[in-house]
Amino acid sequence: MRVVALEEHFSVPSLTSRIAKDVIARRGFRPRKITPGAVNPMELLPEIGEIRLKSMDEAGVSVQVLSNAGPGPDLLPGADGIALAREINDHLAAAIARHPDRFAGFACLPLQSPDACPAELKRAVKELGFVGAMVNGTTEGRFLDHQSYDGLLAAAVELDVPIYIHPHIPPETVRQAYFSELPDGAARVLETAGWGWHSETAVHLLRMVIAGTLDRHPRLRLIIGHMGEMLPMMMARADQVFRHDIEHLKRPITRAILDQVWLATSGIFDQPPFLAALQTFGIDRIMFSIDYPFAPNKAGRAFLNNVALAPADKAKLSHETADAVLKLKVGKG
Repeated sequence: MRVVALEEHFSVPSLTSRIAKDVIARRGFRPRKITPGAVNPMELLPEIGEIRLKSMDEAGVSVQVLSNAGPGPDLLPGADGIALAREINDHLAAAIARHPDRFAGFACLPLQSPDACPAELKRAVKELGFVGAMVNGTTEGRFLDHQSYDGLLAAAVELDVPIYIHPHIPPETVRQAYFSELPDGAARVLETAGWGWHSETAVHLLRMVIAGTLDRHPRLRLIIGHMGEMLPMMMARADQVFRHDIEHLKRPITRAILDQVWLATSGIFDQPPFLAALQTFGIDRIMFSIDYPFAPNKAGRAFLNNVALAPADKAKLSHETADAVLKLKVGKG
């Protein structure tokens, strides 16, 4: 069975080493705690070759759609951020060219320079063959509903490619308000993968609905990961409580989301959240992902093998929807 995984990550330490350590620290990056003897995902991130391909083959993953993880061009203003985004995208394009049947790419963008983002997205799609872009959380406190990003969203519509909204470390003010005065390791997990990442991404998307961003760009396509970032369980609640305060919108909250948003399963391999996503979004809006190397390929594939779906629906989940949304080449993988 063909399997496309579309929230899979890489990094380029030789390029991101240009970002000053104090800038990285201010954004909230902290060392991960690794169990002695366990695989460190940070060591796997830079490798886009035989080790990654071997892991994919062992798990039966046909194609990874790759995106930059960790410190990136969104941390740098002006020409420095623009140059770093371009060089990371060129690095990824070269890696894809070595294994064009196994890898595809999401562009990273110089988000501190919103006016430069449309041009880099167009270059990445038209010249490098990328299938969309990934935006990691907020940039200098701004979400994608900020008017400065309207040009980027319009470019994505023009190019007919999706934007993947991925979590990021919360801003310092949020960390202090919600996650301070806790044991260091547990605080880091609570503010990121344990809860904070997912709630912030849900807020990011809801802001785009409430601000009218999706109404202004009705053909914009968005992807969110981690089985819907907790939104599936809140969809009915959202329609209920927002109904008297959205006269400025063209659609109810849930309708706008279901019209323009797709989900990925990345990193969540349990049946209850999948069932919630399935019952709220439907099988045509859910795409398989693993979140490699932060989640192991074999665990993701075990979930896919065991999920209770008819063969036709499992084909949609494993590759057909991703092939259509990302316009992956026929025969890729």
